[in-house]
Amino acid sequence: MEIIENIEEWRQRFADWKRQRGATNEIDKAYPFVENARAPFTPVRRSLPMLNLALISSAGAYINGTDPFDTSAPDGDYTFREIPTEIAPSDLLFSARGYDPAFVQQDVNVQIPLARLLEFEANRVIGQLNSAFWSFCGFIPDAAQLLDVTLPKLIDRLKHYEVQAALLIPASRLCHQSVALAARAIEQAGIPTMMLSVEREVIAQVHPPRAGFYRGQFGSVVGQVNWPEHQRRVLDEALRWIESASQPGMNKLGVELESQVEAARGER
Repeated sequence: MEIIENIEEWRQRFADWKRQRGATNEIDKAYPFVENARAPFTPVRRSLPMLNLALISSAGAYINGTDPFDTSAPDGDYTFREIPTEIAPSDLLFSARGYDPAFVQQDVNVQIPLARLLEFEANRVIGQLNSAFWSFCGFIPDAAQLLDVTLPKLIDRLKHYEVQAALLIPASRLCHQSVALAARAIEQAGIPTMMLSVEREVIAQVHPPRAGFYRGQFGSVVGQVNWPEHQRRVLDEALRWIESASQPGMNKLGVELESQVEAARGER
C-alpha cells in the first residue's frame, strides 16, 4: 500500500502550490493536504502490559546544548533526534513552528508525556516505555521528502530497539499530516501505531491506521497544562485502543465528555 496514494499527482499539486505561494513559508488554505482512501493495518501481537512502546513527537524537541531544528527551511527540516527517555524536562527545548510553544514551555507532558508514560509503566498499563524517544519538527510542507528522507531512517531506529508499538503525537495542524504519514509508514513496516489528534479534518484525509481524536488544542495535544489526570485520561483511552482495534479507524475519545461533566460539577 502506498503511504501517499497517487503520489505523482500530489507532487504536481505541491509544485503548483509552491509556485503560487511565492517567498512565504506559511501554510495557506490552498495547501494541498495529502488525501488517502485506505490505511495499512498491523494487528498488535502482545497485550498492552507486555509491549515495548515507542514515543514519537513532532513538536521539535531537542536537547539543550545541541543543534535546534531549522524552522526557516521552506519545505521543512527532515532530520530527527533520538533522545533518552530519562532526560530531565528542563533539558528539553523546542523548535516550535506552526504552533504556540507556551503550553509545552509550562509542562512538557502536553507534547512529550514522559512522566505520564513512565507512570503507566510503573503501574503495568504498558510493558515498558522504550529507553529512547524520537522527535522531529513536523512542519514539513514537502510530504514526499518526509517519506523519502526521514521515515526510512526513523523506522530503522525503531527496529533497532525492537519496538512493538508506537504512540505518535503531533503539535500543529500541518504536524497532523506529517505524523499521520509517519504512522502509515511505521504500520506498513509491521509496527502497530496509535496517533493522538485534535484536528479531525486532516486525519480524515490522510488516514493514519489508528487515531484517537478529541477537541483539544494545538501545542497541548496530550491534555491540559499541569493537569496530570486529564493527560492520563487522554493517553489511557488512546493506548488501550491499540490492543482492541481490529481494523483501521478514528476513535473519538471520551475524555472530552468527562471533562464537561467535571466542569458542570464545579470541579477542574
